[in-house]
Amino acid sequence: MTNMAGLKPQHFIWQVEDRAATIRLNRPERKNPLTFDSYAELRDTFRALAYADDVDVVVFLPNGGNFCSGGDVHDIIGPLVGMDMKGLLAFTRMTGDLVKAMIACGKPVISAVDGVAVGAGAIIAMASDLRLATPEAKTAFLFTRVGLAGCDMGACAMLPRIIGQGRAAELLYTGRTMSAAEGERWGFYNRLIEAGELEAEAIRLARQIAAGPTFAHGITKTQINQEWSMGLEQAIEAEAQAQAICMQTKDFERAYHAFVAKERPVFEGN
Repeated sequence: MTNMAGLKPQHFIWQVEDRAATIRLNRPERKNPLTFDSYAELRDTFRALAYADDVDVVVFLPNGGNFCSGGDVHDIIGPLVGMDMKGLLAFTRMTGDLVKAMIACGKPVISAVDGVAVGAGAIIAMASDLRLATPEAKTAFLFTRVGLAGCDMGACAMLPRIIGQGRAAELLYTGRTMSAAEGERWGFYNRLIEAGELEAEAIRLARQIAAGPTFAHGITKTQINQEWSMGLEQAIEAEAQAQAICMQTKDFERAYHAFVAKERPVFEGN
């Protein structure tokens, strides 16, 4: 296991406090677009988080009033036009690896969206476990706007499961903006929060999760994602095994003793 509080990334702002890590993409003057390097650094960070013992939850925060404007037109889209198939596939696999790393990191991920979350920015929000947004948030899976398919970074698998097949199809075919109100009504956003309170509420939620039985939270995240491709009988058996593992933790025992003593349990993540 490793400690990640001292991480000093080049392409985003990283802070760890009370076992909650926050990430802010750091190009606010351009609405925080991604580059080849920032994609790779985010991917590597989430891969490392699977082995971090000082972080229990991760929060993506906006910067300068915006979340993320997707792949940088000049730094990414321009060079892609000149690449051969091998180079293009290496790039698309790398972007997909970010989503896979977010899913496999074992920590709940929260996205707090303000302003624009479009293209890959919308994907980062989609791949998070929980999503908060301001009423002004604008979310768009705008891949068709640049002549590409809507099937980017897992969108055709994940988005229909979150908001439904027909709604996802509309967003992925048209590339239109989903308003914050639509996003909340459709279940993409857990709730809407005024801009001045968004970050504080996201961090409060992160700390609430980090104060829980974090080993068990990791099991929950694993099961939520693995059960997508299971039949019901397999899922029930997998959950039986997963819960038996959690019953061996000290946190389960702590909760029992706290209940008997009519106290609030203090979980330690083991």
